[in-house]
Amino acid sequence: MGSRTGLRLDYLSLAEFKAARWAGVMGVASFDGARLGQRDSDIPVAEINTPVLGAQEVLCEVWRTQQRVEPGTRGRIRYARTADMLFGCIAISESDVAAAQQTPLHEATEQAYREILSTLDALGFPHLVRVWNYFPEINRDTHGTERYRQFNSARQTALLANARPVAGNVSAACALGATIGSPLVIYFLASHSAPIFVENPRQMSAYNYPPQYGARSPVFSRATVLQETAGLTLFISGTASIIGHQTIHVGDPAAQTRETVNNIAALLEEANRVTGSKEFTLQTLACKVYVRNPQDLPVIQRELGAAFGSSPRAVYLLADICRRDLSVEIEATAMVATTGV
Repeated sequence: MGSRTGLRLDYLSLAEFKAARWAGVMGVASFDGARLGQRDSDIPVAEINTPVLGAQEVLCEVWRTQQRVEPGTRGRIRYARTADMLFGCIAISESDVAAAQQTPLHEATEQAYREILSTLDALGFPHLVRVWNYFPEINRDTHGTERYRQFNSARQTALLANARPVAGNVSAACALGATIGSPLVIYFLASHSAPIFVENPRQMSAYNYPPQYGARSPVFSRATVLQETAGLTLFISGTASIIGHQTIHVGDPAAQTRETVNNIAALLEEANRVTGSKEFTLQTLACKVYVRNPQDLPVIQRELGAAFGSSPRAVYLLADICRRDLSVEIEATAMVATTGV
């Protein structure tokens, strides 16, 4: 799936990726412990420890471009940039940080985001467009609070220290639980130009959540749209069965999947409205589906097949989700030409 001006997303097996090699690659996220063997490339690879579900082979999420790619390293950030965009990643083990006043996860998260934001400022890509966050035991309570809340607090601390907004014009994002023992891994896309920020009329904006979800709210937009010369790229954040700010259909993965699709459909409608496009539909999406319990996979697949009208372009990963009462979360990306806008 690609935009006409260059940015392209593919989900490939390890064998497919090795056959295609590194030409035009900006960055890669590998899942299920895949090792790519980078001796002939400096392109950043985010190694995510989330098992792949179903009959799929070990997967790589590959971001390509038609533009010239320049890789580099700054501190613990590995990045690759074009004239317009930057892909970067960072991994920090909680055991490697000294956390005298904060929890290890808080300290690792704050350090990671400070390095990310400093790198964007130094390289001249001020606008975070999409961020992916993975760390183990996301729902576990430690040091008196849930680890997801520790992460949210640290992310806000780093953003505020860098004079970045924590509401309104903030990136699309997701945060998922990786295999126990994994480091905190963050990968991201940034741009010279600001994206369009999209909210879901069916949901309260996450950055406005009431205090019952933590002293500091999550910082993400429900979606962002990156405008290129001849194309639009829509990044839909991790989306789940939430109306307003409340989880609904608790304990029913089929109903949660249907409600999640309803929320995605609402975002597509809103993205079309704010961009003046008619091109964003369910059929244009490439989805990454996070499943809490592997036994729920068949029913989730069945519901998505019914909603999309055919076999959806989707990969399925086993991961804990940011709320204990959520069975499924879906993120999605769509790239369309601007003809018809």
